[in-house]
Amino acid sequence: MRFLTRAAVFALLGLGLPATAQEATSAPGGTLRILDKITGRTDDLTFRSGETQAFGLMDITMSECRYPSGNRSGDAFTLLTIVYNNEADPVFRGWMIASAPALNALDHPRYDVWALRCSSE
Repeated sequence: MRFLTRAAVFALLGLGLPATAQEATSAPGGTLRILDKITGRTDDLTFRSGETQAFGLMDITMSECRYPSGNRSGDAFTLLTIVYNNEADPVFRGWMIASAPALNALDHPRYDVWALRCSSE
């Protein structure tokens, strides 16, 4: 007979519970931190929503930055598209969360990218 781990049981029980969504507000832009693992250089880049910037061989587009409503300094959620070396398919497309960078991270041998915060202007 096969037994489930305690974590698996809690995960299965959680499937029947309704998820609570947190209200979010869209910001006009946000800030990302980029690490070049080869040189050790880090840079913070500030984006406007919809803006694309180049960093090394990457083109990074921040489509949107959101934060918890009523808490501008709260957790940042950024919607990013990252293209490496002008390839047809992006190496990353999705949401990055400032408080949980490993949850949906860029998987690249040279670069790391983290969401830091949304901007107010």
